[in-house]
Amino acid sequence: MESLLSLAFDNLSSFDGGKIKKGLKQVEGLLAQICLSPPNNPTPGSPRKNSHPSDRDREQEQNPPRKHLSDVSGDPAFREFFKLQEGFEWNIAQRLLTTLDWLVVRGGDGQYDLLIVNALDLIQGVLLLHPPSKGLFSRSVHMNLLLDLLEPINCPAIQSATLTTLVVALLDMPRNTRVFEQLDGLLTVTSLFKSRDTSREVKVRLTEFMYFYLTPETPVGGGRPVSAAGRNGQGKLGKALFSSSGDGKGGREGDAEDGVTVSVREKKGYVDRYLPGVVDELVKDLEVYKPFGGVLS
Repeated sequence: MESLLSLAFDNLSSFDGGKIKKGLKQVEGLLAQICLSPPNNPTPGSPRKNSHPSDRDREQEQNPPRKHLSDVSGDPAFREFFKLQEGFEWNIAQRLLTTLDWLVVRGGDGQYDLLIVNALDLIQGVLLLHPPSKGLFSRSVHMNLLLDLLEPINCPAIQSATLTTLVVALLDMPRNTRVFEQLDGLLTVTSLFKSRDTSREVKVRLTEFMYFYLTPETPVGGGRPVSAAGRNGQGKLGKALFSSSGDGKGGREGDAEDGVTVSVREKKGYVDRYLPGVVDELVKDLEVYKPFGGVLS
């Protein structure tokens, strides 16, 4: 797996758009091997399938069933992947963020828009497969990168992908949420929501983000899940990210490592500064329709 990552990282570090695209494809292929179930191979002696497969069989071959994170925790390939992600050298999220920053700086004319969207999609996947990598967004430099991508100058596809990435980065991570707030993330989001130039698709994503933001904060394991490789501690990455008391630490008292949680009432007050009169309706919707598993009930 190290050799595959090495090839991908070499391409991601290139200053050539074609090689960066190839590197993103290589990372996508690696993640796909972990996330997608292999086709069912017939066991010896079992009856052979009809030589003329049905449309349903063809569809299953083209779209194999996806696995849940709990389904892959015992997979040796996933365990090796998780172990490698615990260190800086092979951490995919860190490399993707570096590549994303380069694309944003060089892509002012829109030539790298598709690559930016692809990079954001892969960051989402890596954060879901390796939750400790979310700690990267406790650093203001990485959170600012996402907020920059929400600026009106960016196309709707980039804005939508960024909002989804932001949700994944904040999920079960109060520390990251405090960094988002300190960097005026709510001002960025609500300004985009109020702008007449914002597309309908992006406004839908913004509404979904506000629903997510207004749900109670319930960190899982203090925002630092136990390694699927079976270790109770953290790797070098997690220790380095959560041991510092710099970026991402709020002004309130609380656990210096896990980040202090904020009540829905407090967050409602934050949003109300920028969207007066709208928050009550959002909270009512949360109570009535109970999205996200009915966490408000």
